[in-house]
Amino acid sequence: MRIRLDGTRAEIVDALFRLRTNFTVSGVSRVYPDRGRPHHWRIYVNTLPKQRR
Repeated sequence: MRIRLDGTRAEIVDALFRLRTNFTVSGVSRVYPDRGRPHHWRIYVNTLPKQRR
């Protein structure tokens, strides 16, 4: 699944940390500036279901 995260750097870091608790993150794009909103960024995260043991 590909997920788009947008917000401030702190919000993106927090969301990425939370995603990693429930999903396996297989890739993260570079950081893109969010048009029209200063100090906001966006990234794209590729995830897989986390393997439960």
